[in-house]
Amino acid sequence: MFELETLIRPNIRAMQPYSSARDEFQGEARVMLDANENSLGSAGPDRFNRYPDPQQRAVKAALAKLKGVEPGQIFLGNGSDEAIDLLVRLTCTPGQDRILILPPTYGMYEVAANLNDVGLERLPLTADFQLSPELVQQIVASEAKLVFICSPNNPTGNLLHAEAVEAVLRGFRGLVVVDEAYADFAAAPSWTTRLAEFPSLVVLQTFSKAWGLAGLRLGMAFASPEIITYLNKIKPPYNVSEATQQHALAALHDAPRFEQMRQELLLGRRWLLEQLPSLDIVEALFPSDANFLLVRFRPDATAVYTYLLSKGIVVRNRTTQPGCAGTLRLTVGTPAENEQLVAALREYPA
Repeated sequence: MFELETLIRPNIRAMQPYSSARDEFQGEARVMLDANENSLGSAGPDRFNRYPDPQQRAVKAALAKLKGVEPGQIFLGNGSDEAIDLLVRLTCTPGQDRILILPPTYGMYEVAANLNDVGLERLPLTADFQLSPELVQQIVASEAKLVFICSPNNPTGNLLHAEAVEAVLRGFRGLVVVDEAYADFAAAPSWTTRLAEFPSLVVLQTFSKAWGLAGLRLGMAFASPEIITYLNKIKPPYNVSEATQQHALAALHDAPRFEQMRQELLLGRRWLLEQLPSLDIVEALFPSDANFLLVRFRPDATAVYTYLLSKGIVVRNRTTQPGCAGTLRLTVGTPAENEQLVAALREYPA
């Protein structure tokens, strides 16, 4: 049975969070002399001399409407990486506890474990990058404090079967973190629609992919209000800048542009899926629910990678990742970039 309080580190349960000036006073006043800001203004063309809202209330209000959740179910961080790190720190005592990952998967889960001196349990996905019934049983039996499930998975691009993820949610005693960084490119409902059903569920999303705001570094975590309260307790006071909050609000109010870009990227993915199988050097093309494709090349993926570099085209070499021997990860680009990529691969010297 899932019991949140038993997962939280005792020192965090007992700690008093830092109370910032903007926690103690919100809004505007004629004279604001409480936070040791520069009252004269800012260097540069824009005014950023005041601290940002530490709880990002305006962004969360707009996001809550879009996602169909309550503002109290949203955590915003400096990229999803901040939420990953905070979740590990929230639950895992250094040198004592461990997390569970399902390789091949996103590398920051392991980095967060190593950074926090937390153990790492690896249970590899099946050959087709899925959760088998046997693997689900192993996850459920684990004593790890949290499991990271990346779906659509990075670097493989595929959604993990919903029934298997649900079985983990029903049986695993720790936090179940479903990383949906690429969910906007998948034809499946978000796990945010199941938050009320599973108190152990944390869903990660990002503004870096479909929203095209990687430079802002804004990540989202959706969970129960109890989990979100703990994340807010341990985050830095002003972890999301005023500039980031303003740009995020502008993006959320420009939903048509978001949808237009999303559809264009889906068209680009479809075009690449049609073009790449005709190339002699392509050995296998894996199904994708993301904005990238994992492709196995013959006879030597690293040689293909180096060749593409010589043509001014940078892709990601994933050949050293578990189960990904001989593969490169190709991001869907603009139509012109996609055409340049395919043309270069077609000219690869056999």
